[in-house]
Amino acid sequence: MAYTTINKSTDYFTPHIWSGTNSNHTESIGMQPDLVWVKGRNNSTDHTLFDAVRGPFGNGNSLSSNTTAAEGGSNTTAYGGISGVTSDGFTVTAGSSNADYVNTSGRTYASWNWKANGAGSANTDGSISSTVSVNTTSGFSIVKYTGTGSTATVGHGLGAVPDMMIIKKYSGAGTQWTIYHKSLGNTKHILFTTGSETTQANYWNDTSPTSSVWTMGNQSEINGSGATNICYAFAEKQGFSKFGSYIGNGSTDGTFVYTGFKPAYVTLKRSSNNSDWHHFDNKRAGFNGDNDYLKLNGSDSEGTSGDRIDFLSNGFKLRYATGNLNETGDTFIYNAFAEAPLVGTNGVTAKAR
Repeated sequence: MAYTTINKSTDYFTPHIWSGTNSNHTESIGMQPDLVWVKGRNNSTDHTLFDAVRGPFGNGNSLSSNTTAAEGGSNTTAYGGISGVTSDGFTVTAGSSNADYVNTSGRTYASWNWKANGAGSANTDGSISSTVSVNTTSGFSIVKYTGTGSTATVGHGLGAVPDMMIIKKYSGAGTQWTIYHKSLGNTKHILFTTGSETTQANYWNDTSPTSSVWTMGNQSEINGSGATNICYAFAEKQGFSKFGSYIGNGSTDGTFVYTGFKPAYVTLKRSSNNSDWHHFDNKRAGFNGDNDYLKLNGSDSEGTSGDRIDFLSNGFKLRYATGNLNETGDTFIYNAFAEAPLVGTNGVTAKAR
């Protein structure tokens, strides 16, 4: 049975949904976020990511997980944005375009929100100095650094080995989002595309991250000379977050994955073959099986067809027989965050709050 130092998961991570109003307003989520990741549910628009380290929060400071655009490249002030944060949530602004990504009347939006530690501070653990905003309790940090074009290390501040890192060059267009995942190891990476895992030494220099730094080769996607990059780094915390892999069985009575908590959020990607990144959360469906999914690598509106996944008290179970989620014999990587830990620090079963 899993124990955790986190009794209230929503102090550190929470999904949220709202309806657009075409006017500036504040959304209350119960904590002050440092990473806000937004996607329109019933319209085809880009994902938009805002964080406190690249900040300040503002309409022109977004990144999109489904594009290779530079910062602000797919969400100008015309499209609206997250213009600031409060102690209880964030401020949504209206754009002048009908392609408003966050606040069009008659449309609904989802966000996934993580708490780090504000704008961050200097970190000199690596050969490259970095700016790090870190929450060691929840195992999450936001890291900004400038690449050198040669083998280097970067401090992440977690005080634990990262299990997943999401990295994007944001000072120029044309570079992919690059993901390190512990289940792929230090010789492979995967992108926010439909592509499968790739073996290439000049990403992680065939070196596993440590509790203080990660290592990069000379790959320009993550370490171009003079390029500014952002990294979202996660270290697993028992009872709160989980990073791993499973093998598909091709059945509607699909693979069960133990996490040690009831998930609020799960992202899945078939790593051994081509597929989309599928995301599920507990706000958009509210029942099992969870039919409602978004693609982290696509601008598509929310998909609702077929039973796909069940969120259970101690993990999740696949209910989709084939393809992107449960193809027989294929390997899938995942990350999951808790609605509530299965057991709190006092040994008493935790309840969702």
